[in-house]
Amino acid sequence: MAKSNYITRSGWQALDQELKFLWKEERPKVTQAVSDAAALGDRSENAEYIYGKRRLREIDRRVRFLSKRLEVLQIVDYHPSQEGRVFFGAWVELENEDGEVKCYRIVGCDEFDPAKNWISIDSPVARALIGKSIDDEINVETPRGKVALYINRIWYQQD
Repeated sequence: MAKSNYITRSGWQALDQELKFLWKEERPKVTQAVSDAAALGDRSENAEYIYGKRRLREIDRRVRFLSKRLEVLQIVDYHPSQEGRVFFGAWVELENEDGEVKCYRIVGCDEFDPAKNWISIDSPVARALIGKSIDDEINVETPRGKVALYINRIWYQQD
């Protein structure tokens, strides 16, 4: 399945800052370190040179990815008409059949973070939630089988 191209404004800004940091700060430092290591002579056994070249390739790969990704990403901002329904960027409080409550935020695939309870818009739970309202029930297929979840609360925070 293809990744969606949606992102929150703060997520886009974080990727943009990473790109600028890599291009304007990290890459010039590593390039200088590689140049200094190359000046020492034999490159075949020069650990600093070998590591530096590898790090430059990693930076260049990430810079290419970020540059291309930022071009296609679409920033989705909150709109008051979303109130009361689940859309991109929403925080949703869900309760399972056992009464366990969890909160999730629906974000783009480039910014999901399980530690923050941010789930990707492309995840099965998020897809089942889109367009739903408070007190709606959703059924989601999980590795342990079908699970029923109830929507207790929906809210949006401005980025």
